[in-house]
Amino acid sequence: MPEALIIGGGVAGPATALFLRRAGWNVRLYESRGEPEAYGGLFLNVASNGLAVLETLGLRDRLVADGHLSPYLEMWSGRGRKLGTVPNGPAGEPELGSVVVRRAWLHQVLREAVDAAGIPIAWGARLDGIEEAAGRVTARFADGTSASGDVLIGGDGIGSFTRSWIDPSAPAPSYTGILSVGGFARVPGLEPTPLRQHMVFGEHGFFGYLVRDDGTVYWFANPSRAEGDRAALRGVPASAWLDELRAAHAGDPDPVPRILDGVEGQIGAYGIFDLAHVPRWHRGRVVAVGDAVHATSPNAGQGASLALEDAATLAGCLRREADPATAFAEYERLRRPRVEAVVAYSRKLGRQKQGGGSRFATAVRDLMLPIFLKNAVNDTRNNHLYTHRVPE
Repeated sequence: MPEALIIGGGVAGPATALFLRRAGWNVRLYESRGEPEAYGGLFLNVASNGLAVLETLGLRDRLVADGHLSPYLEMWSGRGRKLGTVPNGPAGEPELGSVVVRRAWLHQVLREAVDAAGIPIAWGARLDGIEEAAGRVTARFADGTSASGDVLIGGDGIGSFTRSWIDPSAPAPSYTGILSVGGFARVPGLEPTPLRQHMVFGEHGFFGYLVRDDGTVYWFANPSRAEGDRAALRGVPASAWLDELRAAHAGDPDPVPRILDGVEGQIGAYGIFDLAHVPRWHRGRVVAVGDAVHATSPNAGQGASLALEDAATLAGCLRREADPATAFAEYERLRRPRVEAVVAYSRKLGRQKQGGGSRFATAVRDLMLPIFLKNAVNDTRNNHLYTHRVPE
């Protein structure tokens, strides 16, 4: 039975582990965190294409059970004018729309499936060395332990050690110029937003929100900011973020100011980075998946779904090809054009979010967007983002 070492317990890693176990592989999963994070990552969009992968794994219904179905995005100006409606899924097929879930819930659903499949997870295992010899690959961890297998699959995120080992000259992630700051809130009297998220192009920054049936508000803001230290961002107290965001969005339409006044619990903040082109995806018996090799900004809502597609595609290639190098090359051939196009598209969307422009530029944007978005809800040109299916 072939053996796979999978680095990273986020999305790509566990999903790859599940697909390989189905294909008869012996799989071991290694995660650098010491334990699961109950709160980490706030929430994310799982698009229709990602839900299709979860359906293959038998996990779609479990995930959607605690999700907010969101086939539509309602766009608003900073003065409260509706700019248009954009499909968040295949146009004209709301039943195939995307779902917004807490990131921790997506991780939990995948982790439960990994446990049920009998796949061991080693927590607190930070990869700091890779060696190949005699047709095997060995992972060495910071705590002095090691493990060997036939292949090593790096789903270790945007700061991937695996990517750097595959190619020491691999490009670093690029900062997009905006932050993602968000959390949860409760606002008395605020009605749920079934099947919708609302997106506001505020004068000083972009703001998005949805309201679940139980009244919980999921919200985020995208302030423009020069690149800073990640640890420093984590150290900013919630009160300071709220002071900044309340000032920036004070003139935005209701309910944005009320949402910021109703914030409960933690506020998450991180810089948005992406990886537009990584020249090498694999080396020998080692390959990278998900954000480790094609991180995308959240603007297109496709990050988790691309990672799920990677998992299904890579496992299929390893099932069909006995030679890892051949399987990895086929995986890259199948995935690279799609993921690089999505990364570029998502970055383009992000540029539209950046605030701080002149009043004239804002007025022009608010004048032109309704024209561009007039028939967007029925525009099928972006359906390829959502209708992609990984061949069996």
